[in-house]
Amino acid sequence: MEILIRRATHADLDAIHELVHDLAVYENAEEQHIATLAEYERDFSEGIFQAIVAEVDDKVVGMVLFYMAYSTWKGRMLFLEDFVVKEDYRRYGLGQKLFDAFVAEGRLQGCRLVKWQVLDWNEPALNFYHKNNAVIEKDWWNGKLFLD
Repeated sequence: MEILIRRATHADLDAIHELVHDLAVYENAEEQHIATLAEYERDFSEGIFQAIVAEVDDKVVGMVLFYMAYSTWKGRMLFLEDFVVKEDYRRYGLGQKLFDAFVAEGRLQGCRLVKWQVLDWNEPALNFYHKNNAVIEKDWWNGKLFLD
């Protein structure tokens, strides 16, 4: 299997949107995935987010979607919003290649850290991050406020 890891383009947004939907289903939150493909297209064009994709046989089968954030304590950081590989393509090293590309992108963009969230019940993800020497914080709680 030949794996190509590359920066996403507009042509990849449909596949990215589908992968995010797959992730929402996996996380038992399908009804919460309400962002449309048109919104993805607009926001990608405006530089709101970036992505790196994994391609096998000219088909996007995985991705990391991220954006620049700022830590007042550390400075620049990339926030990994979503990280998903289609189930049939897991265990071939695509996830590691995508994660490595994301970390490299953080360094390239002058970041001091990369950050993400992981569900406490997602053992495969937790194991993956631990394998990569990630710090998994358990003392901070997430806050959010929906604006619509």
